[in-house]
Amino acid sequence: MNATRLAGLAALLVPALLAAQMPSAAPAPAPAPSANPVSDAARRMHTRYSNFLNAAAEQVPADKLGYKPTDVQMTFGKIWAHLVEANYGICGAIGGAPAANVPKLEGTEAKDVLVNALKGSFTFCDGVLAKLTDAQMGGVADMGFMKGSTALALDIYLLDLADHYSQVANYMRLNGMVPPSAQPRK
Repeated sequence: MNATRLAGLAALLVPALLAAQMPSAAPAPAPAPSANPVSDAARRMHTRYSNFLNAAAEQVPADKLGYKPTDVQMTFGKIWAHLVEANYGICGAIGGAPAANVPKLEGTEAKDVLVNALKGSFTFCDGVLAKLTDAQMGGVADMGFMKGSTALALDIYLLDLADHYSQVANYMRLNGMVPPSAQPRK
């Protein structure tokens, strides 16, 4: 091997060798074991998406509630109304009892009505999910449009939140807004 190649090889290897000799940062502590890992994970995802969706509902101006990218898509207002109905319905099924006093919305209501109803639906789901354990996942949940296990209802609920947040985030970007999940953390 000639001197130039040896010097090039050394230039590539020396930083890696030096880095290997430096003490590394302490590893992050492992999370405490959970008796309910599935429902704990679901609560974390619910919190993440409900925070994003509530923040998006607050951020979208009232004059944009009727916006939809194409004629066949839902407006911002209709998405909020759909989420209110779905949240109460599916979380009621997960908890085994239908929600009382569910607001009937069209998606054309005033912004404060839609935002407050959305927040209320997430508060209802907070209460249901706070009591949920993994042992309940095999129970039967009647969602109105179908019956299935509590695990299925929970999956449908979380997928609905992710689906509609993605939709809302795209609508926001099309309107020059930065969705909550893409904003700098405070």
